[in-house]
Amino acid sequence: MSEFDELQGVIQRHAERRQAEARACETFLQALYHALRSASGPGLPLNNVTLDVIADPINRLRPTPTGGFHAAWLRLGLCEVLVRVRRLDGAFQGEYGEGGVFRLDSTGEDDLLRLARRLLRDVAATYAGEHWDSALSRLN
Repeated sequence: MSEFDELQGVIQRHAERRQAEARACETFLQALYHALRSASGPGLPLNNVTLDVIADPINRLRPTPTGGFHAAWLRLGLCEVLVRVRRLDGAFQGEYGEGGVFRLDSTGEDDLLRLARRLLRDVAATYAGEHWDSALSRLN
């Protein structure tokens, strides 16, 4: 068997696991989108929030290997923020904007709302010129 054939076999053998992880990450991104829409509280939906799931622009391989990032652009009114997420040790680990990072072991409604509100505060701080040291907060 050639190296090329071996590569194809590995990709096929792990396809189901990769696809399950991709679905989980895309579901997480959808849930974050819904949390952002309701971040203002019950009965006060944010109607100018949209989600565009994309191939992670930083991934160097397609299909995304197990443990790789999945991404989406979230439009928040006048700006857009790139959110990248991956599964790591049963948790969702990710990054957003200019250095925001998160790790959620639980993805309940309250957990997602806290993350959504933090994301909104961090993006507002970025535009207000209140930057954090992105070198310390990057995950990779």
